[in-house]
Amino acid sequence: MSATATAKRLGKRIIGYPEQKVPVISTKDWLGRFVRNPKQPIIDYLLSLFPLITWLPRYNLGWLSGDVIAGLTVGMVVVPQGMSYAQLATLPPEYGLYSSFVGVLIYCFFATSKDVSIGPVAVMSLTVSQVIKHVEAAHPGQWEGPEIATTLALICGFIVLAVGLLRLGWLVEFIPAPAVSGFMTGSAISIAAGQVPGLMGITGFDTRAATYKVIINTLKGLPRTKLDAAWGLTGLVALYGIRILCDHAGRRFPHRARLFFFISVLRNAFVILVLTLSAWLYTRHRRSASGKYPIKILQTVPAGFKHVGQPSIDSDLISALGPNLPVATIILLLEHIAISKSFGRLNGYKINPNQELIAIGVTNTIGSCFGAYPATGSFSRSALKSKSGVRTPAAGIITAVVVIVALYGLTPAFFWIPTAGLSAVIIHAVADLVASPTQVYSYWRVSPLEFIIWAAAVLVTIFSSIENGIYTSIASSIALLLIRIAHPRGAFLGKVTLREESEDNKASRDVFVPLKRDGVTNPHLKIMPPSPGVIVYRFEESYLYPNSSLVNSALVDYVRENMRRGKDMSNVKASDRPWNDAGPSRHGAAADKSANEKLPILHAIVLDFSLVSHIDTTAVQALIDARTEIEKWTDHPVEFHFATILSPWIRRALTAGGFGTGVSASRIPRDLAAVVPYRDGRESFDVDSSNLSEDIENGDIKKIRSRTSSRNGGEFEPIVPSDTPFFHIDLQAAVCAAESGLRRFSEVTPSTESN
Repeated sequence: MSATATAKRLGKRIIGYPEQKVPVISTKDWLGRFVRNPKQPIIDYLLSLFPLITWLPRYNLGWLSGDVIAGLTVGMVVVPQGMSYAQLATLPPEYGLYSSFVGVLIYCFFATSKDVSIGPVAVMSLTVSQVIKHVEAAHPGQWEGPEIATTLALICGFIVLAVGLLRLGWLVEFIPAPAVSGFMTGSAISIAAGQVPGLMGITGFDTRAATYKVIINTLKGLPRTKLDAAWGLTGLVALYGIRILCDHAGRRFPHRARLFFFISVLRNAFVILVLTLSAWLYTRHRRSASGKYPIKILQTVPAGFKHVGQPSIDSDLISALGPNLPVATIILLLEHIAISKSFGRLNGYKINPNQELIAIGVTNTIGSCFGAYPATGSFSRSALKSKSGVRTPAAGIITAVVVIVALYGLTPAFFWIPTAGLSAVIIHAVADLVASPTQVYSYWRVSPLEFIIWAAAVLVTIFSSIENGIYTSIASSIALLLIRIAHPRGAFLGKVTLREESEDNKASRDVFVPLKRDGVTNPHLKIMPPSPGVIVYRFEESYLYPNSSLVNSALVDYVRENMRRGKDMSNVKASDRPWNDAGPSRHGAAADKSANEKLPILHAIVLDFSLVSHIDTTAVQALIDARTEIEKWTDHPVEFHFATILSPWIRRALTAGGFGTGVSASRIPRDLAAVVPYRDGRESFDVDSSNLSEDIENGDIKKIRSRTSSRNGGEFEPIVPSDTPFFHIDLQAAVCAAESGLRRFSEVTPSTESN
């Protein structure tokens, strides 16, 4: 008798269910979830564009006090930082104030984060300087720096706005935290290195070159240090000194901690004020005949908004900016999303990444009308805003008022600000962006590969450019993700019995762990393999086209190494064998046959799908191919049992591939769930198969139905539909079903071989 006929005969004896159509989820069911109320998604989408609708009607005086304090505090910091970052971007200082004003004002109307402060930031400013340098080198004298920076803000703003409106913010999730930290650390080092020459008054080389070149040239130029160092070094030491003293005093006198916090916050404004006053006292009567001062000062800063108007859109300039748009856009959205998510976690609220991108896009698009250059979330100012007790995004309005006052009332005083002092402010601010040794060590402990990505991003940024550092971190992160998907871990499982003993209860349960030592389970445990003839395999990733061939090979190779071959190849002539099947050797045929007969006969393969959330066509085909190859090896049908299928779409895909349905050799009763009423008068056929088989062979279906109804009383329903006996609710049930069919399978095996 053939193996197929044997299986059919065996199935006829034990089948406990009439043939039914397999129910699967339909495309109509899936679409129905989205079209129940077609207008509601549109309404929700439009309302989500203006989050202030949800909190503005509830605004109160308690919130106002916190917002005023936080807004004034951030305003005191953003004015000197804005001018400093404009200098870093190789732009006149007023452009930093323009960006600061528009950033804090527009963002509050679209924000889902109360803590984030938008404006000029160090990394974006350095990127703008690189873009200006690139465009001016390619098209000398055609456009000025401010025009290039404003156009860059407009184009990047539109791109980020489109990403937010199309709800594509999830793309940012492909860049992990170590990659972001890597290029931020490398950028901070590059910025600090580029500001040291200005701090010391050293000139004569390009401070926008590769970082290592800037460091080398700075060391060579130390003998050329000028008087500017007196203001730069003094300012830097004062900034760190005030912060250290205030932190120490806050720990020493906890009841005065908030006072010392605000003193520390004002250190930027205080140091700039003192340095400006001293520069004025020293330089006001020391102007040379050529109009130069003994130290480099900021000089004239135009009052008010001198560049408000429709931004000029030059197609040639946009083409020239093309190669630099990706990196500028990535910095805009990546830095902001990372900062907003961080403060959302710290302060217990959830941000909407897509809405945050809309806010950034609108801010930069409108900012281009004010002459602003690209702005995004600032880590240092956001931390300051959070610690100041901000309550709502409306604090940005107070900060905008401070910037307006500075623009219209303080610009004469800005004339005497020493640029070395602004360099000190920049170095002091970006130093906080450098990852701490503890944080870097945590990357190594958690994931050494991600530590390598972090180190690569830092090194490429320092020895090449920020642009290449960002591309390196993104490309390596995506490559690591694809490698992990394409090379998932899987394990063949065995069983360990756990016993829970107490005075009142002695219980035991079985758990399944890898047969090979995995470094997680106790190496001294004795792991019992499944019953001979049963294989249990666990997927550790979604079953998709990149990894389907590896899973196929793992199953087929394991079967060939550990299970008996059904056909005796020693009697097959060499000319009749496949070219890739050597078969037993001529001299060792008897030994090979004896070794093969000692192996168990494969009956069932149990696949644990508890970690599989997706499956695709290629994977189903690979599973079909694996079944075909395995059954060629065993020369009889093999049962494939599936445990813990998470999705109806996985169930649909497997049944489409011919899995799950058919005849099971299992004798165990089906798992039933209590108190689930039957629908449409349908009755259950899930009864003890040992009694059921006799009635089916005798054709007494009515007897089965009556016994089923009386036993269950209409109160039980199978957890897994009865028409898919190879799908099981958990791994324990799947293994029990596979092992329970071994005895009945072995009863027919000798007759199969004899025929």
